[in-house]
Amino acid sequence: MASLKDVKSKIGGVKKTSQITSAMNMVAAAKLRGAQTKMERFRPYAGKFNQAMGNLSSGMDSAQFPLMEAREVKSVELLVVTSDRGLCGSYNANIISTTEKLIKQLKSEGKTVSLVCIGKKSISKLKKTGLIRKQYPDIMSTFQMFNARAIAQDIAENFLSGGADQVQMIYGEFQSVAIQRPKTMMFLPIQPSSSDGTAAQGKAGDYIYEPSSDQIMEVLQPLYLNVMVYHAMLEVSAGENAARMTAMDNATKACKDMIHSLTLVYNKVRQSSITAELMDIVGGAEALKG
Repeated sequence: MASLKDVKSKIGGVKKTSQITSAMNMVAAAKLRGAQTKMERFRPYAGKFNQAMGNLSSGMDSAQFPLMEAREVKSVELLVVTSDRGLCGSYNANIISTTEKLIKQLKSEGKTVSLVCIGKKSISKLKKTGLIRKQYPDIMSTFQMFNARAIAQDIAENFLSGGADQVQMIYGEFQSVAIQRPKTMMFLPIQPSSSDGTAAQGKAGDYIYEPSSDQIMEVLQPLYLNVMVYHAMLEVSAGENAARMTAMDNATKACKDMIHSLTLVYNKVRQSSITAELMDIVGGAEALKG
């Protein structure tokens, strides 16, 4: 059985760990408020941008725009967005697991795969595959729109040069503080979307564009890619802090349970020690009587 000193030392260590996890929980909660606010403010903009792109592209021939060109898919590039830091539960692991499954599936179909990784966690875990074409570490804590623009431009240039016939994006979608799920979506080629019946009923007629819709589309397509990348980074930033807050809260609760268990052990050891001492005293007294 462990000595009183060992058990007391363990209790002290767990208490210090509990203080650290509690502080990290509060820091994550503070960061989450800012990240969630930015993400929620950007979502309507991204939604309206998608709506405008759908309205413009629905009646167009995809062959007239290089970024909308549908080819025979022989090579696929995956844009993987994770956080730079860990201690956020299985958040990054789920994104990486989804990526690895998709890589396996694409390879089984005979397609060539390359990766563009944003965030240290995806870089460190997927480096062993040898498929990383470009990596962007240490930007998730301070990223701005210009970072998303640079990433989108690089991917678009690789697509236009024939380096990839298709690009898919994988990131962690923020659904709530308790739920963040990996999401896979098409990035390139930009796919024209047709309006559904509900949207069609709300239309008063065809729009007239000035300048022409073709000219507008040429300008909007690169911006659309920037918006998609930036939106994914915002989702990951909010999801990371939400997952970390939950993980640190669970760790703090686990520490409290450990302290309770160790306290019971400490009391048992102390009781056994006192009982042993009493037995020695009684034994000595009986020996003197004899």
